[in-house]
Amino acid sequence: QVFLAESGGGLVQAGGSLRLSCASSGRTFSTDGLGWFRQAPGKEREFVAFIGWSGYSTDYADSVKGRFTISRDNAKNTVYLEMNSLKAEDTAVYYCVARIATTYAYRGQGTQVTVSS
Repeated sequence: QVFLAESGGGLVQAGGSLRLSCASSGRTFSTDGLGWFRQAPGKEREFVAFIGWSGYSTDYADSVKGRFTISRDNAKNTVYLEMNSLKAEDTAVYYCVARIATTYAYRGQGTQVTVSS
């Protein structure tokens, strides 16, 4: 079992920044890495970013490339999502996920990000 706890969400004006954190615990050694998904009201959940345990393997959704940066601190078993130049369309519940092979097998409770225009 892998446990994920997100923090750092909130309300921010368009153009502003937020940093999300995801603290992981449990059998994290069984995973390939951690990432973020988001789900806006009335929309399907969508991939945002992923980072492997080495920190060298990263992937981003086209909609956030150049604005969001994913990073990790292995000593703290924590992954971060730095979000800059936020837009109203970034408003969503952001979920931390853990990947095993090609499956995002674990998910946190989520943290709300609201961007006001």
